[in-house]
Amino acid sequence: MRGVTITSDLFLSARYCCVLGYPVSHSRSPQIHRLFAEQFGLPLRYEKISVVPGTLSQAVDALRVAGCCGINVTVPLKEEAYRLAAASGAPQAAAAHAANTLWWTAEGVLRADNTDGTGLCRDLIENHQVVLHDRRILLLGAGGAAAGVIQPLLEAAPEQLIVSNRTLHRAQALSARFAAHGPIEWAAADTRFEHPFDLVINATSSSITRELPLVDKSAVGARTVCYDMFYAATETTFCAWGRDAGAAHCFDGLGMLIEQAAAAFLIWHGLRPDTVRVLAAMRLG
Repeated sequence: MRGVTITSDLFLSARYCCVLGYPVSHSRSPQIHRLFAEQFGLPLRYEKISVVPGTLSQAVDALRVAGCCGINVTVPLKEEAYRLAAASGAPQAAAAHAANTLWWTAEGVLRADNTDGTGLCRDLIENHQVVLHDRRILLLGAGGAAAGVIQPLLEAAPEQLIVSNRTLHRAQALSARFAAHGPIEWAAADTRFEHPFDLVINATSSSITRELPLVDKSAVGARTVCYDMFYAATETTFCAWGRDAGAAHCFDGLGMLIEQAAAAFLIWHGLRPDTVRVLAAMRLG
C-alpha cells in the first residue's frame, strides 16, 4: 500500500492548508487533500481562497498569522508565488520560475517548490505505464505550465524533447533556458513532422477554451500517447483530437493533479498518500 499510517503529534489538532488562485472556485484540491487526510486519520482543514494577482504577498502573510502550514498555488499566481520565496526555492521551482507549493520551515522561512513536473511524470509512468526513457516527446505550449514540467521530463532521459508554440520566440526562449538539462529543441506550431512522436503533451489552454490545438497530425502515429494536462468531466478537446488523429491512448490531467497534490501533501505532513485510491474515487465523481 502506498499510504502508510503512523502515530505523531500531527494528529493532535487539525492542520490548516489552502489553495490560492484567481479564480479558484473550480479547484478540486480540497476534495483531494481531504481524501488524502482520511487515509491517515489526519484532522485537516483545507480551504479555497481567491487572491487577486499582485496581492499574494499580503495573503501569504495573513495565512501565516492564521496558522496555515501549507499553500497550494494555481494560475495565475505561480510566478508570483516563486518570487516570494525565490531565495529559498527548490530546484524545480527555480528552473520553472514558478511555484505551486508554499510552506514555512520551523524557523519561519517561506519555502517554494513546483510539484507539477513530478506529478506529470508520476502519472505517466506509475498510473499509465508510459515509458519516457529514450522516447521522443512533443510538448505543446511555452507558458508557465510547460516550464513547470520540462526539467522532470528531461531527467527521465528522453531521446528528444521538442517544444512547440504558437508564438515561436517563446518556444525558442524556453528551450534555450533548459538546454543544459538535456536534449531539448523547438519547433514552429505548424511544423509537419517526418516521424510521429511517442508522446505528445498538451500544456496549452486549448482544452479550457474548447479549441483545437495548433499542431499537425503528423505528430501522432499508431503508437503515440496523447496527454492533456487539463482535465474535465468529459473528454477534453485535445484528447478528442488525439483520438481522431489515431493515437494509441489519450489521457487527461486528473492523475497529474492528484500526483502533484500528493507531492505537496508529503512536503507538508511527511506522509505519502495512496494516489491510486484517490484517483479512482475522483473518477467516480
